[in-house]
Amino acid sequence: MTIDLSTMSRMELVELRGNLDEAIKHAEERERTEALRAAEEAAAKFGFSLEEIAASARTSAKKGKAAPKYRNPENPDETWSGRGRKPHWVHAALTAGVDISDLEI
Repeated sequence: MTIDLSTMSRMELVELRGNLDEAIKHAEERERTEALRAAEEAAAKFGFSLEEIAASARTSAKKGKAAPKYRNPENPDETWSGRGRKPHWVHAALTAGVDISDLEI
């Protein structure tokens, strides 16, 4: 299907855009329903409900905060898990020649 947009008036184009927006919305709803149905069938094939799988994914995705592995000897309130960027106090200690194992909790 080809529509020659160059021959259409501005009002016809605006109306076409409105019709397209509505058609896209309905197509998205239809495809979302089809995807949900397919996902439910796939989960059922393995003996699960989609709700069980979603709940399992939510709980496994929620990781707790990593336990601290290092502590600043000068300020025991400052700790670091060893993940992410090194805090300033770790960097300063390493630059000063302190071994990282000396900072372990």
